[in-house]
Amino acid sequence: MRLFILFFGISTLAFAQAAAPATAAPSTPVEFNIPAGTKVPLALKHAISTKTTHEGDAVYAETTFPIVANGRVLIPAGTYVQGRISHIQRAGHIKGRAEVLMHFTTLIYPSGYTVMLPGSVENAPGVDKTSVKDQEGTIRGDSQTGEKAGTVATAAGTGAVVGGLSRGGKGALVGAGIGGAVGTAIALLSRGNDVKLDAGTTVEMVIQREVPLDASRLPPPVK
Repeated sequence: MRLFILFFGISTLAFAQAAAPATAAPSTPVEFNIPAGTKVPLALKHAISTKTTHEGDAVYAETTFPIVANGRVLIPAGTYVQGRISHIQRAGHIKGRAEVLMHFTTLIYPSGYTVMLPGSVENAPGVDKTSVKDQEGTIRGDSQTGEKAGTVATAAGTGAVVGGLSRGGKGALVGAGIGGAVGTAIALLSRGNDVKLDAGTTVEMVIQREVPLDASRLPPPVK
């Protein structure tokens, strides 16, 4: 009898173990990647100016067009982008152009999903009289050498006319000299133009390094 009970107990335990569902292994999140070199169009949410903005100030922007790869939206339109001003300088009186360098550091998806990234300015089509001068994405104001030379020439010409009317030929030479000196003083005392990016200005961000994404936090596949 005892042998039967022992056999029955072992059989029951073996059946229970066989019938118990296997414990599922924890699933690993599926990853997508934003490739290095991906270009993302942005619109600034606030103004930036070499006259009033300072190094270390925050930068806020928003994506204006979705970035899609392999049927998945990697970065939807309306994603917030945060960054910092890394370098800023005003134009000099004699030489030196105005410059703004910003780096983007964070993507904040509409769902709240947050991703760290390295991003810089690739192009600034919405900023007049500027160019992007290096791989870091420094936005630099155009040279005003020609404009300042024009100020000197205009002042000299005006002085010559006034001097000529008052003193004849010799007066014209004196007047030109005085006018030229005034024009030079004006050119030296005035700074070059500031770089100004108004709210809504469009810039193009480039992703500098591959950025992994959690597929479960992304928008559903594009149908």
